[in-house]
Amino acid sequence: MRLRRRRAPHGEVSRCCLSRWSVFVGNAKLLSPTVERGVIAAGLPISVVGVIIAILILSPETVAAVRAARRGRMQVSLNLAFGSAMASIGLTIPTIAVASIWLTGPLHLGLGANHIVLLALTCIVTVLTVVPGRATLLQASVHLALLAAYLFLAISP
Repeated sequence: MRLRRRRAPHGEVSRCCLSRWSVFVGNAKLLSPTVERGVIAAGLPISVVGVIIAILILSPETVAAVRAARRGRMQVSLNLAFGSAMASIGLTIPTIAVASIWLTGPLHLGLGANHIVLLALTCIVTVLTVVPGRATLLQASVHLALLAAYLFLAISP
Protein backbone atom coordinates (compact mmCIF):
# COMPACT_ATOMS: atom_id res chain seq x y z
CA MET A 1 0.00 0.00 0.00
CA ARG A 2 1.40 3.35 -1.06
CA LEU A 3 1.17 6.25 1.31
CA ARG A 4 -0.01 9.49 -0.17
CA ARG A 5 1.55 12.73 0.95
CA ARG A 6 -0.87 15.24 2.28
CA ARG A 7 -0.62 18.52 0.42
CA ALA A 8 -0.96 21.66 2.47
CA PRO A 9 -3.83 23.95 1.51
CA HIS A 10 -2.84 27.20 -0.18
CA GLY A 11 -3.90 29.25 2.84
CA GLU A 12 -1.62 27.26 5.12
CA VAL A 13 1.33 27.69 2.76
CA SER A 14 0.64 31.42 2.45
CA ARG A 15 0.47 31.86 6.23
CA CYS A 16 3.71 29.93 6.65
CA CYS A 17 5.52 32.00 4.01
CA LEU A 18 4.17 35.26 5.41
CA SER A 19 5.18 34.38 8.96
CA ARG A 20 8.65 33.29 7.84
CA TRP A 21 9.09 36.47 5.82
CA SER A 22 7.94 38.64 8.74
CA VAL A 23 10.49 36.97 11.04
CA PHE A 24 13.35 37.85 8.67
CA VAL A 25 12.07 41.39 8.15
CA GLY A 26 11.63 41.80 11.92
CA ASN A 27 15.19 40.62 12.55
CA ALA A 28 16.49 42.95 9.85
CA LYS A 29 14.59 45.85 11.42
CA LEU A 30 16.11 45.07 14.82
CA LEU A 31 19.59 44.92 13.32
CA SER A 32 19.30 48.04 11.17
CA PRO A 33 20.41 50.57 13.84
CA THR A 34 23.53 48.49 14.52
CA VAL A 35 24.23 48.08 10.81
CA GLU A 36 23.70 51.82 10.28
CA ARG A 37 26.19 52.69 13.04
CA GLY A 38 28.74 50.28 11.53
CA VAL A 39 28.30 51.70 8.04
CA ILE A 40 28.69 55.27 9.30
CA ALA A 41 31.76 54.28 11.34
CA ALA A 42 33.29 52.68 8.24
CA GLY A 43 32.69 55.88 6.29
CA LEU A 44 30.48 54.21 3.68
CA PRO A 45 27.40 55.82 2.11
CA ILE A 46 24.11 55.23 3.90
CA SER A 47 22.79 53.30 0.85
CA VAL A 48 25.03 50.39 1.94
CA VAL A 49 22.65 49.85 4.89
CA GLY A 50 19.87 48.93 2.44
CA VAL A 51 22.16 46.52 0.61
CA ILE A 52 23.15 44.79 3.85
CA ILE A 53 19.52 44.55 5.03
CA ALA A 54 18.49 43.12 1.64
CA ILE A 55 21.26 40.53 1.92
CA LEU A 56 20.00 39.54 5.38
CA ILE A 57 16.40 39.20 4.19
CA LEU A 58 17.34 37.19 1.10
CA SER A 59 20.01 35.05 2.80
CA PRO A 60 18.06 31.74 3.16
CA GLU A 61 17.23 31.59 -0.53
CA THR A 62 20.72 32.79 -1.41
CA VAL A 63 22.27 29.90 0.52
CA ALA A 64 19.99 27.43 -1.28
CA ALA A 65 20.86 29.02 -4.64
CA VAL A 66 24.60 28.78 -3.93
CA ARG A 67 24.23 25.11 -2.94
CA ALA A 68 22.37 24.38 -6.17
CA ALA A 69 25.04 26.19 -8.18
CA ARG A 70 27.80 24.17 -6.49
CA ARG A 71 25.98 20.99 -7.55
CA GLY A 72 25.98 22.23 -11.14
CA ARG A 73 22.25 22.94 -11.21
CA MET A 74 22.46 26.45 -12.62
CA GLN A 75 18.80 26.72 -13.68
CA VAL A 76 17.59 25.74 -10.20
CA SER A 77 20.05 28.19 -8.68
CA LEU A 78 18.85 31.08 -10.84
CA ASN A 79 15.20 30.16 -10.25
CA LEU A 80 15.73 30.26 -6.49
CA ALA A 81 17.55 33.58 -6.62
CA PHE A 82 15.10 35.26 -9.00
CA GLY A 83 12.05 33.85 -7.25
CA SER A 84 13.25 35.10 -3.90
CA ALA A 85 14.08 38.56 -5.20
CA MET A 86 10.81 38.87 -7.10
CA ALA A 87 8.82 37.74 -4.06
CA SER A 88 10.51 40.36 -1.89
CA ILE A 89 9.99 43.08 -4.47
CA GLY A 90 6.46 41.86 -5.15
CA LEU A 91 5.58 42.18 -1.46
CA THR A 92 7.50 45.35 -0.66
CA ILE A 93 6.70 47.73 -3.52
CA PRO A 94 2.87 47.30 -3.43
CA THR A 95 2.88 47.57 0.38
CA ILE A 96 4.80 50.84 0.25
CA ALA A 97 2.58 52.10 -2.59
CA VAL A 98 -0.58 51.41 -0.57
CA ALA A 99 0.96 52.88 2.57
CA SER A 100 1.84 56.05 0.64
CA ILE A 101 -1.88 56.74 0.33
CA TRP A 102 -2.05 57.40 4.06
CA LEU A 103 1.46 58.81 4.50
CA THR A 104 2.29 62.39 3.69
CA GLY A 105 4.95 63.15 1.13
CA PRO A 106 5.83 61.65 -2.23
CA LEU A 107 6.87 58.03 -2.82
CA HIS A 108 10.53 57.64 -3.76
CA LEU A 109 12.14 54.31 -4.54
CA GLY A 110 15.59 55.74 -3.89
CA LEU A 111 17.06 54.82 -7.27
CA GLY A 112 19.34 57.23 -9.07
CA ALA A 113 19.82 57.31 -12.83
CA ASN A 114 22.73 54.82 -12.65
CA HIS A 115 20.69 52.33 -10.66
CA ILE A 116 17.64 52.65 -12.92
CA VAL A 117 19.78 51.87 -15.98
CA LEU A 118 21.35 48.94 -14.14
CA LEU A 119 17.88 47.70 -13.09
CA ALA A 120 16.61 47.87 -16.67
CA LEU A 121 19.70 46.04 -17.93
CA THR A 122 19.26 43.37 -15.25
CA CYS A 123 15.60 42.88 -16.23
CA ILE A 124 16.57 42.43 -19.90
CA VAL A 125 19.34 39.96 -19.06
CA THR A 126 17.00 38.09 -16.71
CA VAL A 127 14.39 37.67 -19.43
CA LEU A 128 17.06 36.41 -21.82
CA THR A 129 18.20 33.92 -19.17
CA VAL A 130 14.84 32.65 -17.95
CA VAL A 131 12.76 32.46 -21.15
CA PRO A 132 14.81 29.74 -22.91
CA GLY A 133 14.49 27.53 -19.81
CA ARG A 134 18.13 26.51 -19.68
CA ALA A 135 20.69 28.67 -17.92
CA THR A 136 24.39 28.47 -18.67
CA LEU A 137 27.46 29.36 -16.69
CA LEU A 138 28.07 32.33 -18.99
CA GLN A 139 24.63 33.75 -18.20
CA ALA A 140 25.24 33.28 -14.50
CA SER A 141 28.56 35.11 -14.88
CA VAL A 142 26.79 38.04 -16.55
CA HIS A 143 24.40 38.23 -13.60
CA LEU A 144 27.32 38.18 -11.16
CA ALA A 145 29.00 40.99 -13.12
CA LEU A 146 25.77 43.04 -12.87
CA LEU A 147 25.68 42.36 -9.12
CA ALA A 148 29.29 43.49 -8.78
CA ALA A 149 28.46 46.69 -10.71
CA TYR A 150 25.49 47.34 -8.42
CA LEU A 151 27.55 46.80 -5.28
CA PHE A 152 30.31 49.05 -6.63
CA LEU A 153 27.81 51.83 -7.39
CA ALA A 154 26.20 51.41 -3.96
CA ILE A 155 29.53 51.75 -2.17
CA SER A 156 31.00 54.57 -4.27
CA PRO A 157 28.21 56.51 -5.97
